[in-house]
Amino acid sequence: MIGRVILAVLLSGIAAGLVMGVIQHVRLTPLILEAEAFERAGSPAGHSHDAAAPQPGQPDGDGQGHDHEHDHGEGWTPETGWQRTLATTVTAAMTGAGFAAILAGLSLLAGLRITRRNGIIWGLCGFLAVTLAPAAGLPPELPGMAAADLFSRQVWWAGAVAATAAGIYLIATQKRVFVMVLAALLILAPHIVGAPVAPHGENLIPAELIARFVASSIAANAVLWSVIGLLLGLVLDHTAKDIYAT
Repeated sequence: MIGRVILAVLLSGIAAGLVMGVIQHVRLTPLILEAEAFERAGSPAGHSHDAAAPQPGQPDGDGQGHDHEHDHGEGWTPETGWQRTLATTVTAAMTGAGFAAILAGLSLLAGLRITRRNGIIWGLCGFLAVTLAPAAGLPPELPGMAAADLFSRQVWWAGAVAATAAGIYLIATQKRVFVMVLAALLILAPHIVGAPVAPHGENLIPAELIARFVASSIAANAVLWSVIGLLLGLVLDHTAKDIYAT
């Protein structure tokens, strides 16, 4: 039965990741390239910029998180064009498979089935926990944007994901009023504490470009998670009884 789950995870995750790769190529990569041009124009030579931390809610290359180095003499990086597109697409497919594995694993641990009827709901819950809730405090970032301490952002992001996921689980499985209140507090807690604040200083990137990127990045991840949940539900639906009976 585990083999069926793994197959479902690979099929749904990779397929969703390929869809995400297309969206990144069409919508996100041009914005990143534009931001990099502004960054090069506004940064002194040899300057190193620490962009947002890598975060599971956003695959590397969509701007939500990566370490951006301006030292082009060390290591290999994909060139703009087919190399960058291929690297981004492969990364998105791997990320999609990872997200699908997380959803399937949580489903098995909680004893809650993922089916064709509720698969997209599972996907949207993943989107809320991993992308939307953290983005309220740490929106997707482009190269050249001012950013807070890397470790602080990573800790806050992980806490926001965990708290939001726990809150969603309580809402989905419990009916008692005090549990609903607890779930709401869990979801709100990271935002009450507040995300790390970037140091004061001017961004090298125009506000209009940042706004377009944030909106496009969040929308792209909504598509990614929705496709993961939908396909995972379709593939698992035929074997759900056997899987959850074991």
